[in-house]
Amino acid sequence: MRLLHHACVPACIAAALLAAAPGVHAQDAAAGFPSRVIRLVIPFSPGGGTDIVGRMVAQKLTEAWGQQMIVDNRAGANGIIGADLVAKSPADGYTICMFTASHSVNVSLQGVKQPYDLQRDFAPVSLLAVQPYVLVVNPRVPAKSVAELVALAKAKPGGIAFGSSGVGGLVHLSAELFAALANIRITHVPYKGGALAMMDVVAGNVDMMFTSLNQSNQLIDAGRLRLLAVTTIKRSPAVPNIPTMQEAGVKGYAVESWYGLAAPAAVPAAIIDKYNREINRILKLPDVAERMATDGATPAGGTPAQFGAYLRSEVEKWRRTIRASGITPGK
Repeated sequence: MRLLHHACVPACIAAALLAAAPGVHAQDAAAGFPSRVIRLVIPFSPGGGTDIVGRMVAQKLTEAWGQQMIVDNRAGANGIIGADLVAKSPADGYTICMFTASHSVNVSLQGVKQPYDLQRDFAPVSLLAVQPYVLVVNPRVPAKSVAELVALAKAKPGGIAFGSSGVGGLVHLSAELFAALANIRITHVPYKGGALAMMDVVAGNVDMMFTSLNQSNQLIDAGRLRLLAVTTIKRSPAVPNIPTMQEAGVKGYAVESWYGLAAPAAVPAAIIDKYNREINRILKLPDVAERMATDGATPAGGTPAQFGAYLRSEVEKWRRTIRASGITPGK
């Protein structure tokens, strides 16, 4: 018995050391990460804002780590198809996903079936950037401020029409949130795409729309649209003289088009932290901020926990808005 006891001493010591340092394997994995190609899944088509930001981040991570990060566009179902691919990928950090505001909307949009749980099946990595929408009206609308537009809508319930890129999209929900918080009734006119909706605002067939600065800037400059407010909590550096919706009198209003990174839920925390540290460094680079600014976006950053909290708050905000508005697909 004595010999057997002494023989197990090295093994017992090793086991005790491992028990005392449960994170050693995770740290080792992070130290050697990445050792091969990483795939960044962008769940939308090439050329849009998500694709532009994602490709810029992929290039910077490739340069920083000396391992290629390839972009894989997997469009479909308002971002669900690509996100599902990542949720079911190996939890080794070599497949990650771009998230957008659409993902937080999808959670509560009636009729949208999701094959994953947004908050259970993913590990938040970092918020990358936020981007305002803007409220624009046709110049013939007799309202030169948000307050005047609210007064007009209250005087003519349902008489003000707004265009959108489709039912349940962020453009649609931005207007529904405005109506709920301002206690007004406005009429939704959905289109098959934002460009078609914008054409009808310019033509005067509908009165107003929430849209991106990218889509509306030239029309605003040409006097074919009137810009009333930005939707973010803070003013946009791209249009610093334009008030926020809250400054314009719509208390509690905040809508951001945003981009973030997430990984499968079981990816080791040490790898998530390694991503997060590098992303925060990248977002401080002058050329990155300059490139985002051309699209009216502002670099964000922060910790994984902060992004997780932000994501939960976005899900809850749109859940309340969708329920209050009674939105269902196709209506």
